[in-house]
Amino acid sequence: MNRVPLEGKVLSENARVAAELRERFREHRLPVLNIISSPGSGKTTLLEKTLESFSPSERVAVLTGDLQTENDANRLKRYGFPVKQITTGGTCHLDARMIEKHIADWDLEKLDLLIIENVGNLVCPSSYDLGEAAKIVLLSVTEGEDKPLKYPSIFFKSELMVLTKTDLLPYVPFDVPAAIENARRVHAEMEVVKVSCLTGNGMHEWLTWLERRKHAFLAELAHLVG
Repeated sequence: MNRVPLEGKVLSENARVAAELRERFREHRLPVLNIISSPGSGKTTLLEKTLESFSPSERVAVLTGDLQTENDANRLKRYGFPVKQITTGGTCHLDARMIEKHIADWDLEKLDLLIIENVGNLVCPSSYDLGEAAKIVLLSVTEGEDKPLKYPSIFFKSELMVLTKTDLLPYVPFDVPAAIENARRVHAEMEVVKVSCLTGNGMHEWLTWLERRKHAFLAELAHLVG
C-alpha cells in the first residue's frame, strides 16, 4: 500500500484552507500581506511605525505570530487598531488554519488591509500559503547579503524585499548592491525598499508601496470579475 508522507498531507490540507481563505478575502475585497523574516530583522518595529503613520480612521488589522508570549501584540495594540497574537507553542510558522481561527470573529467588511506578521523564520513560513495577496521578506543589514542565496524559496516567493536597519550601514560590513543583486538572482522582478525605522528614512517609499499594492489587488479583482 502506498503511503502519502505526513508532510505532504499537512501541506495539502493547508493549501485547501488557504484557497478558501483567499476566496473569502477576495469576496471582501481585502488585501492580505504576509511579512516574513529572520528573528530580529525588525518586523514588529516596522509595523509599529506603519500603524503610527496611519490615520485612526484607517481600516487595518494585524495578526502577529510567535512561539510564545503576547509581547508583539501588546506593542502593536497601542495604536488603536485590531491586533491579535497567534501563539504557536513551538511551531516555526503560521498556517492557514491558524489564520482562519483568529479572524473568525472579525468583520472583514470593515477592513481594507490585513497584515500578517509571521513567526521569525526564513524556512518554514515559505512552504505555508496563508491565502495572502503577497509575501514580503525583510532582510536587515545586520545579516549577510547572501541570505537570498541561502534561503531562496522565500525570496523567490516574495514580491518585495525590505532592507531594514539601514541607519547601521556605517557600522556594519553589509554590501547593499550585492544583497539586491542576490535577491534578483533568485527573483528577477523583486522590488526593494530600504528603510530605517530609527530615522524614518525610506518609510515614505514603504508606505507608498503598501498603497500601490492595495490598488493592484483591487485591479486584479476587477480583472477577474471582468
